Amino acid sequence: MSLWKSYRNLSPRTRLVFGFGLMAYAAFGLWAEPRVEKTLGMLPTEAEKAELDKNISVRIRAVEK
Repeated sequence: MSLWKSYRNLSPRTRLVFGFGLMAYAAFGLWAEPRVEKTLGMLPTEAEKAELDKNISVRIRAVEK
């Protein structure tokens, strides 16, 4: 049986609890991520932030037809 069929065979209440559990897990990850980065010393420096901003800035050029 495929994973999707196994999931669909669960009762609606179980699927709801499973979905909320996944959302809670993701929310916890988003909440804890900055604290973990700070603890492990992985915060970017200002120079790294400036270089990233320079590399991902949007450049739009108008082209005459």
